[in-house]
Amino acid sequence: MQDIQTLDDLAQFAEYSLMDTLNPDPNATADGVDHVPRQVFSGHYVPVKPTPIENPVYIAHSKIFFKELGLSDDLAASEDFMRMFSGDTSHLKEPLRRTGWATGYALSIYGTEYYEQCPFKTGNGYGDGRAISILEAVLKGKRWEMQLKGGGRTPYCRGADGRAVLRSSIREFLAQEHMYALGVPTSRSLSLYTSKTETVRRPWFRNGSYSRDPEVMIEENVAITTRVAPSFLRVGQLELFARRARKNEHPKAMEELEILILHLIEREYSDVIDKDLPLEEKTVLLAREFRSRLTSLVANWIRVGYCQGNFNGDNCAAGGFTLDYGPFGFIDMFDPKYQPWTGGGVHFSFLNQPQAAEQNFGMFCKSLEPLLKSHEQQMQQLHVIMNDFSKVMQAKMIQMWASKLGLSVFNAALFNELIKLMIKTSVDYTIFFRELSNIPEDISTLAKSFYGDSVYNEALMRSWSEWLEKWKANINVTTQEARKKLSQEMKQVNPKYTLREWFLVPAYKAAQKGDYTLIKELQEVMTHPYDEQSSATEAKYYSQKPAELFDIAGVSHVSCSS
Repeated sequence: MQDIQTLDDLAQFAEYSLMDTLNPDPNATADGVDHVPRQVFSGHYVPVKPTPIENPVYIAHSKIFFKELGLSDDLAASEDFMRMFSGDTSHLKEPLRRTGWATGYALSIYGTEYYEQCPFKTGNGYGDGRAISILEAVLKGKRWEMQLKGGGRTPYCRGADGRAVLRSSIREFLAQEHMYALGVPTSRSLSLYTSKTETVRRPWFRNGSYSRDPEVMIEENVAITTRVAPSFLRVGQLELFARRARKNEHPKAMEELEILILHLIEREYSDVIDKDLPLEEKTVLLAREFRSRLTSLVANWIRVGYCQGNFNGDNCAAGGFTLDYGPFGFIDMFDPKYQPWTGGGVHFSFLNQPQAAEQNFGMFCKSLEPLLKSHEQQMQQLHVIMNDFSKVMQAKMIQMWASKLGLSVFNAALFNELIKLMIKTSVDYTIFFRELSNIPEDISTLAKSFYGDSVYNEALMRSWSEWLEKWKANINVTTQEARKKLSQEMKQVNPKYTLREWFLVPAYKAAQKGDYTLIKELQEVMTHPYDEQSSATEAKYYSQKPAELFDIAGVSHVSCSS
């Protein structure tokens, strides 16, 4: 059994496939001190050293993930491990490397390519501005890349300070492990450290404000959370190299695109794509497999009430999992247009996520096209795969809604009537489906999920009672045993606990004062989201959002997370 007690133990499993097989930026510095914004014209990555945070303090680590990786819990607070994962790599010895890497990517928003937002107006300045990968390791037979969020400036920082603040780091640290526990593909959380002394200024909202835009600059402690995934390759990366290949921007542009695609397949799809196939066949299979993963991912997001908020191509993992927990949110009151990010708009709202995913998939396929120019048959296959995205997505959504409702066969009329009732009644999304999972006799327990005064509207309550009877006729549970079985199945689909923003705010406010109790409490509750927990936990975390918190800035909506 793998038991990693020290950083030296961990070092034995290091294997830097990205740095060893892809092309470095030919204009990079030899020593990795490369922290000033500049254009990066070619190469798959920039070798860059992270910038350590001052006087790091341990806050938390994921015990569940440490166990999966075979790491000792004691490692998280050990001096050399904490130094490394708070950005200080100066003490590392081979086979570990003191220089990490940052990657470039293109920006597309809802299927439209952008260049002008780059400081150089060329698109050569986009990339990991404050995310620096520092380790690849093969642990228990699986490859993992470990990346510091807030690890300092890179050439892609576009003038920013390269830091993440404690507030957003806590959100991401807790959200990733919560999503994993929900059964949704995601990057993972390793560790969370903050600084005793280092702060940065960030725009934020006044207390109790209803503003959509930050109003004040506040001083916040910096932090680094380490996120972990099989790779951090994004749709936006493929887009960048495909753009260069299409325009023949440099002599190795097409070669670099091909190398990147093969590396993606090796890192994320080697179990389903035969390495001996010709490139054009691999490319078609890659598109089909990514479509399957992406459609399943988005259906899962909606199943658990999650909204990505900012689902650009550069925030879409090419491995088909959740990536970049910036302005995300878990829905409280059901609203198809729910959007936690003030800059997001309807196009990235809750029930528009399938359409946003289709736009990203279109950009993904467009990025593969240069490799198939001389292979007409495979190009046609690629276009069929791309054009059938909406059909596959719809099938996954129907399957998901049927499972949430406990139906063996989806009933569109029943579903459409439910959605209208949920909107009209102002229903808490999580509580409603969890209470429905109990297969209630009448609507009294479902009413726990109703906000406001809906319960006093007799006509509305009558409509709910009629809907409930129709639903019962569709599930056709005739025995107590069958009823219990269906209830258990539905409770594995409909979580009892989700990581709502108004749970997170008290946790990060307490953490700013050095109190990490609520972080650990949320870790425990949110890594068991389907379980019935204590009555105290239920009273605190299985409840409607308080009326006074609706529309409050920083709780109901956030600016792009710092």
